[in-house]
Parts: sequence; C-alpha cells; structure tokens
Amino acid sequence: MDLKTLKTFQAIVQSGSFNRAAEELNYAQSTVTMQIQKLESDLGVQLLERGKGITLTEAGRLFHEQSLRIVKDMERLQSSITDLKSGEAGNVRIGAADPTASYRLPVILQKFMTRFPKMELSVDISGSGALCERLLRGELDVVLCSAPELGKELHFEPLFTEVFVLLMPEDHPLASAPVITADHLRGHRLLITAPTCPYRKKLESVLRESAGPPLNTMEIGSMSALKFYVQSGLGIALVPEVTLDPVPPGTVFRRLEGKAVDMTCGIICRIGDYPLKPAIRSLYDFIRQELVMLPVI
Repeated sequence: MDLKTLKTFQAIVQSGSFNRAAEELNYAQSTVTMQIQKLESDLGVQLLERGKGITLTEAGRLFHEQSLRIVKDMERLQSSITDLKSGEAGNVRIGAADPTASYRLPVILQKFMTRFPKMELSVDISGSGALCERLLRGELDVVLCSAPELGKELHFEPLFTEVFVLLMPEDHPLASAPVITADHLRGHRLLITAPTCPYRKKLESVLRESAGPPLNTMEIGSMSALKFYVQSGLGIALVPEVTLDPVPPGTVFRRLEGKAVDMTCGIICRIGDYPLKPAIRSLYDFIRQELVMLPVI
C-alpha cells in the first residue's frame, strides 16, 4: 500500500468508475485495476462491489474514511519535508545582545516571519559572553553581538558598527563644550555597565590611554537602563545612538572626538555547524542582508 494507491482508490470512489478514475489520474485502466486488486489482496478484504456501478463494501467505507485522513497527513508531511529541505521551514534558536536584541531584531524578525511563515523561532537575550558559551554548547544556532574572543570553534562575520555617543543632562557643563574627548570624561560621574560587558571593556581600554584624575564611576547593570539614569541627573554615559530615538526629555547627546569607542557587531555561528542547515541558512542570510544596510564598518 502506498500513497498513489490510496489516491487511486479515492478517485474511483469519487468518480464512481474505474475508467473515469484512470482518465483523471492519466493511468491506463489496467493499472488502476491492478492497484485495487493488489490493495484488496494486501488487506485481505474486498473494498469495492463491481457491477453496473461501484459501491463500497462495509470494509471499503471504513477504509475510505481512514484513507482520506492518511492522504491529507501524508501530503502535509511531504510538504513539511520539502519546506525543511528548502529552508522554508524549521526551528532556529537565536541569541542576541542589546541593543540589537531590543532595537533592531524585532523589526528584522517580523519581516522574516512574513517571508517564512512556517519557521519557528526562539530568541534568547543575554550578554555576549553568555550567548557565545550557549552557542558553543549547541544550545543556540546563531548569535548577534559584538566581536567575541574567537577560538577555533566560532566564526564571526562583522556586519555593522554600533555607534556610541555621550548622553548627558541638558544643563551639564559638557553640553556646551565645543569639543569633547575621552579626557573630558574625567571629573564627571560616568555611568558604566557591568565589568563583563564588552562595551565597558572597550570604554576602559580607551580611557586607559587618556590622562587625568581618576574616574568617578557608578555601575548600572543594564545597558538599556543607562539613559534613564542620565535623565534622572545621576551622571553621564556613553550609550548606543540607536537607543536614543527619541532622546529622553531633559538630555542631549554629543559625539566624542578622537579615539572612537564604537564597536563592530555581527553574526556568529559554530564552525562545526557548517554547512548550515537550510532553516539556519535562510535566517542567517536574511539577517545579514538587513544588517549590512546599517553604517559600514
């Protein structure tokens, strides 16, 4: 018994004739007859009463009802397998760090799901280090974050530059300064993220090259929360420009002159996962196409 035989049986029942079923299926009538004879032989029961017309036996009625569901399920299965092989369907686990996770990825994934409605996605939002560890353990398929400390197991493709600006209360002394460099940050309370945050590490490396009094810092555990602490007047902070749309009331932002604190960001996969599965490749290529439209690295 196979799917073709089930469809032949259903065509006979629907048309009421071996001959008309053969014409609809573009088979020779002998082929149709042989398929039904073999089907009845395999089942050990008669399914059709042959006479002036075709009528179902009791076993035939039961078989017909069940075969309708079987054919639909098989067709859906075949379609799902085809979609899976072509990258039109599948399950992909994404990891993303802020601000990309909150400010860029939602719009990208909405477009992706419109284009690939059969895809199933999950998104894990965390820091770059934690995401890369999960990727290495096989718990994620792709990660969007800043450039990691690469070993032999990860492949990083840079896609855009995360631009940082200095956010401050609008009445802050630096708001009217003609030029602001890293040296000017000393002497003011600087709000910073957690020690493990790549953005903080980059900032610290820039500040180590500047001269002046020790930094006055206040640690804020969330990158996305920094702008609200600045708004409250607690200090100044270097924040991703993408998070300032709109700019919080009562604050202004300025660009730093000199050595940039901007960071290269991109997409990461495990080298051992190449060639990527079709569903992962579909998402990877779609994200890359969307993100390369951002400022060039």
